[in-house]
Amino acid sequence: MSSEQNAFYAVESCMSKLILLRHGQSEWNLENRFTGWTDVGLSDAGMAEAENAGRILSREGLRPAVAFTSVLRRAVETWNIVSRVSGRMWVPLEKSWRLNERHYGALQGLDKAETVAKHGEEQVRIWRRSYAARPPLLRSDDPRNPRFEEKYAGIDCRALPLGESLQDAVARVLPFWFDRIAPALAGGADAIVSAHGNSLRGLVKFLDGMGDDEIAGFEIPTGVPILYEFDSSLEPAGRGRRASDCGGGAGFRGILLS
Repeated sequence: MSSEQNAFYAVESCMSKLILLRHGQSEWNLENRFTGWTDVGLSDAGMAEAENAGRILSREGLRPAVAFTSVLRRAVETWNIVSRVSGRMWVPLEKSWRLNERHYGALQGLDKAETVAKHGEEQVRIWRRSYAARPPLLRSDDPRNPRFEEKYAGIDCRALPLGESLQDAVARVLPFWFDRIAPALAGGADAIVSAHGNSLRGLVKFLDGMGDDEIAGFEIPTGVPILYEFDSSLEPAGRGRRASDCGGGAGFRGILLS
């Protein structure tokens, strides 16, 4: 993130904090299915991960004053559990579709191992791990098209994806950073974002200035809080710890809390 991009903001407090939290393990994580925008809940293990994340926030003395989640159940459930365990249930919550997981198009619901057997390991790797490649798109009349879901009724259907590359997901997330998250931090509030592996990758890529290939290989574990501390120009301060746990990321300046 360049100082010019955040020049509009002036942080009122000496060190605002942002916590990024990937939801706990979901039911379809457990079943090894492509999930994307499919609205599944947490597994028992995912609920336990969320409870542990709440304990970590309490242990570290982290007290977010505002929370942001996607509109997907697994991210909202994660924050509900974290806020209960950490005593922050009163914190204002804003939900946005822009924080949703990457949309996996026609792959959503498919077993990952069966998809590899059908299309080959290399093709599935490209769909999952390249920065710019999109998965096979949904047909517009597919019942999985988000325009048929009530939760997206107020959104221009032209903005709703039928499938996304990681690049597409990053472009979707960043306006929410500028419109909602950055102003909250600039006003001195500590914030938490409970979202998904790929939407959080978008924020990490921007905050740490990672390259396309680097962020495509960057892993964010479920249920593990990542802490960013910001200086007065809304630049991440300091150098990240345990970046190796995310599969690389030499420029990573977040701190994995476990």
